[in-house]
Amino acid sequence: MPKTVDNSFERRANHLLRSIRLCGGCVPLHQMQFQFSHSVIQTLLDRELVQVQNTGRGFLLEIAEDF
Repeated sequence: MPKTVDNSFERRANHLLRSIRLCGGCVPLHQMQFQFSHSVIQTLLDRELVQVQNTGRGFLLEIAEDF
């Protein structure tokens, strides 16, 4: 049985990427957790499109350098 793609999930993932880009390439992770589901954030991490950086004062979600 072919795997179906959830278009709304893909739209949310793309929206998260655009939001990070508009904020200069990185945003505090806690801000994104209120706007986007953990599964959307985890999907982008799994695809290596974003990465998490520990600043010592919190965590930043940023666009991966290779992307």
